[in-house]
Amino acid sequence: MIKVIIADDQELIRQSLQIILRAEKDIDVIDTVANGVEVIRSVRKEKPDVILMDIRMPEMDGVVCTEIIKENYTDIKIIILTTFDDDEYVFNALKYGASGYLLKGISTKELTDAIRKVYHGTAMINEDIASKVVKLFSKMAQSNLTIHVDKIQTADLKTAEWHMIALVGSGLSNKEMARKLNLSEGTVRNNLSIILNKLGLRDRTQLAIWAVQTGAVNKQFEDNE
Repeated sequence: MIKVIIADDQELIRQSLQIILRAEKDIDVIDTVANGVEVIRSVRKEKPDVILMDIRMPEMDGVVCTEIIKENYTDIKIIILTTFDDDEYVFNALKYGASGYLLKGISTKELTDAIRKVYHGTAMINEDIASKVVKLFSKMAQSNLTIHVDKIQTADLKTAEWHMIALVGSGLSNKEMARKLNLSEGTVRNNLSIILNKLGLRDRTQLAIWAVQTGAVNKQFEDNE
């Protein structure tokens, strides 16, 4: 029996997935939770085989939760099940050890097949974003997976800018960052442009990779600092 936890901040989605999966003889939904913090608590108690993880959840998003779980429970398989195919989300989720990245428009059969395949060790990526993943990792491979920034370039970064860098590394979109920081999306875009210029980086993807590689993504800040 494959033990599954469903993590999604929308109750209707959780209930629908639970009904669908409980109809499968070899799949047992052992818990449903609304955010990443609840996922971690449930994992400690329930010891699932597979987690269906939404990306955008309150308190702790699916990317950060994936990183924490895979660091501590390497055998647990995680399938990101989301409506979003943003480059940063795809990269970070797979980098931290997700075994699958599926969009919520897939069929019931595709979902149940994915759970079984991931459980048995196969990675599953939705066809709609597979080409994007290939291009992204090809770009990273060409740059040897390492983004170099001289210390002198980081010297005049302000605390607020370090905060934005950490959020980009965590996979937040401009809209989510604007809401979290109480800024307009235009201001977020302008500030990110300034940060990229200071660091000599080309785009958000490079910034996200650099934030993860250097540990900047793990810096802790007070909201609205």
